[in-house]
Amino acid sequence: MRSLVRCLVASVMMLTTVSMAIADDFLFKANDRVLFLGDSITEQYQYSSDIELYLTTRFPAWNLTFINAGIGGDTAQGGKNRFKDHVLAEKPTVMTINFGMNDGGYGNFDPNRQKPYVEGTEAMLTMAKAAGVRVGLVSPNAVDRRVQERFKLYLETQKTFYAPLKDLAATHGAAFVDQYAITRTALEKMEADKADAVRPFGDGFHTSSNGGMFMAHAILTGLKAPALVSHVGIDRNSFGTGAGSKVKNCTISGESKTETGVVFDRLDAALPIPVQGDWVSLLPYMNNLKDLNSYELAVSGLAAGNYAITIDGVEVATHTASELAEGVNLGNVTKGPIYDQAQKVFNAINQKNGMVHQRFRGVVMFNAPDWLADVVAERKPKELAKRTEQIQEKQAEIYKMVQPVKHRFEVKAVK
Repeated sequence: MRSLVRCLVASVMMLTTVSMAIADDFLFKANDRVLFLGDSITEQYQYSSDIELYLTTRFPAWNLTFINAGIGGDTAQGGKNRFKDHVLAEKPTVMTINFGMNDGGYGNFDPNRQKPYVEGTEAMLTMAKAAGVRVGLVSPNAVDRRVQERFKLYLETQKTFYAPLKDLAATHGAAFVDQYAITRTALEKMEADKADAVRPFGDGFHTSSNGGMFMAHAILTGLKAPALVSHVGIDRNSFGTGAGSKVKNCTISGESKTETGVVFDRLDAALPIPVQGDWVSLLPYMNNLKDLNSYELAVSGLAAGNYAITIDGVEVATHTASELAEGVNLGNVTKGPIYDQAQKVFNAINQKNGMVHQRFRGVVMFNAPDWLADVVAERKPKELAKRTEQIQEKQAEIYKMVQPVKHRFEVKAVK
């Protein structure tokens, strides 16, 4: 037990160092109350849950709270009108605003539609700034013109329609992510590659499961999320002597050379994101997550040949000696004890977010007739408090679940 406590303490100390290193660059901070505001694409709980997954696995000591205030069919004017009840009442410290898909009308550019969009967005930025809430303003994802013929026109409309957002963000001190431009570039690459089976947006604009990660990757990298989970660099020739090893955001111990490779224990400060099966075909269009999920291992001094990498006895990858010397990313492996732990965290996040959605739709948004106003005034705060407590309990369980533990790594020659 004492050993486990020491490991957890070491993990927290390393994590604090990581957090301090990115404090000035990254929108999110420790102990934040994170709120996602938007339309049906936000209410899908896909890109928002994937962002939550990243923040939870990458910063397991941050103690974050997550709130989703997305409503299907909504617009910037709707967001402005409900900002007090759905945003400020939740007391967020940081939020993303993602409106514009419905605002543009899915047809030709119409300046009469853009005007209320800009006004509504500016009003939200003004209210957030006055309340001390940090904001990441996000342009919507580009529509996929391969899916619907009408989206060939709307894709061009989007570019003009969202153009004022960058200056609005700068004027109000908000971060800005041009998700439209990022996702359009990737979608056009899919077209050029004739990757017809790769469809991040099933109907052309709502996210499929892989589309959630597609959006999360664009938003997080746009907000300067750190890429590195942790790094271990080993020179086998001097391994076990206390020299020749380089580590970052982790510690290693129990290291020794074997007949053909090396073994060591690794305790990381964070977990990599568990790559889902339906994300794999989309990875080439997300930089293979090198800029978001880099869980690194480099081993030099190996004889030429192929080498298996095992974690706690489970083989997770095979690489050549030259690949290992250059360094490999184990963040995208889809098996092994580290992956399994992160996947359990993701499952728990999705389960908890079902409760978050029920709280928002069933209680926060509940509007009673005037003749029940007295009953609602008495019971709604109690119900909100009860459900909030239940969600907080689930969140606490997730943070217990996400704490990294020590694992035994081995690199050994295979035929």
